[in-house]
Amino acid sequence: MLAMMNLPDSASRRVKGAVRDGISPLQGVLRGGVRELRDIFRYVRGIGDLALENRALSEEIVYLRGEMRMARELERDNQMLRDLLGFVQRFPNKLVSCEVIGRDSTGWWQTVRLDKGAFAGVAEGRAVITTDGLIGRTVSVSDRTADVLLLSDPSCKVSVRLARSGTFGVVAGLGAKPGEQPACRLDYVLKTADVQEGDEVVTSGLGGLFPKGLLVGRVTKVEMDESGLYQTAWIDSAADLGELEYGFVAATEKDLAAARPESLVEDVLIDSETSSLEGESP
Repeated sequence: MLAMMNLPDSASRRVKGAVRDGISPLQGVLRGGVRELRDIFRYVRGIGDLALENRALSEEIVYLRGEMRMARELERDNQMLRDLLGFVQRFPNKLVSCEVIGRDSTGWWQTVRLDKGAFAGVAEGRAVITTDGLIGRTVSVSDRTADVLLLSDPSCKVSVRLARSGTFGVVAGLGAKPGEQPACRLDYVLKTADVQEGDEVVTSGLGGLFPKGLLVGRVTKVEMDESGLYQTAWIDSAADLGELEYGFVAATEKDLAAARPESLVEDVLIDSETSSLEGESP
């Protein structure tokens, strides 16, 4: 360094120029490396920003899909309520609207539980229907619930008539069959009776248990029995017994007259509890 300082100006310039020329390739390499590192950092940062953006978009998609599902559910519920309201207005009998709140775990197809009972005018032995057709009859009624024996149960028998030909018969359930839609069967139909696949089966009104004209189901198969004297018809229920959400109990005027409004029931319970507490006080 001291030697360079003592050199003449012309010689010093030549030495400095030579040094600059010598280190310029290294500077170029270093500059390129710094530029590449800067580009890499920008790229990595860009990937991070893109990942954050993708995450935000994914969250928005999930949210929008949830909103769409909720909208479809609301639309379905709204349409169902409209159908139920129109059905109630068209039906000649007094109907008690109920919601299905449970099923018998020992027989999925045999019974369901409704959320209304005697206090709402529900009585035993009453037809239970949906907008699609008959589903069964009430068999056990408490103050606030009612159990319904479904058409699929072998002990549920219904007097019916074929809507097209007028042929009468009695339909009984075939019981639960895992993996299959529960069906009913119409036995002992005379061999001369006009029964065809697709025929609608409706309640006959005989016996007074089920109102006349309720749709029970449709004939899916007809066979002659071994004796050759009778026909047997298999019937699919009109209502989907596996997807029940609501039901209507066909109540009589007497049932409704015996009903007790919920507010009155609560007042009675409160009064009885108050009287009990007063009796216990010293």
